Amino acid sequence: MPGLRERKKQQTRDAIIREALRLFRKRGFDETTIADIAHAADIAPRTFFSYFETKEAVVFHDFDELVEGLASYLSRRAPGDTTFDALRAWSKEWVETRDVASREELARRELIRRTPALRAHEHANRGIFEQLVAENVAADLGVAPDSLRPRMISAAAVSALSALGEMDPAEISEDPMSVVDEAIAFLQGGLDAVRRN
Repeated sequence: MPGLRERKKQQTRDAIIREALRLFRKRGFDETTIADIAHAADIAPRTFFSYFETKEAVVFHDFDELVEGLASYLSRRAPGDTTFDALRAWSKEWVETRDVASREELARRELIRRTPALRAHEHANRGIFEQLVAENVAADLGVAPDSLRPRMISAAAVSALSALGEMDPAEISEDPMSVVDEAIAFLQGGLDAVRRN
């Protein structure tokens, strides 16, 4: 169980996220300052930077956790499992533990969609995912991580996952894993085709 100091830090972080997202929805992302967020969260502006480097990082507050989760699945995969086997397992956990149709998540997706600075930040985040997937696909293929094939396959994989993330939750709420499985099958087919050549 976390100690008092850790719990207080988590409460402060949660308050920053909650108040920032509330202000972004109410005023707009560009119109909300870090000072506004600090005031709403009842912290000093300098305290904000102990938790987040930028306003954009608040919107993507779970990004590091997502990357670490995927990296963990990739590093723990069993012999013979492909990158896409690990990607499916990670996606299943993500689908089962997150409410992609929650009001907060839908509002966050809409905020990103309509804010150029957030779309740019999301694009940079995708690059980090692409690099991680490319390194593992390269290991699957026995080639250098910076060679063309793993980079192409990784770009396709991250684009497919991004497209899934942007779907209307009503379209995938019945069986979200069937949609994930369809994307993984497509990607695995591409990897298998590359291996045969």
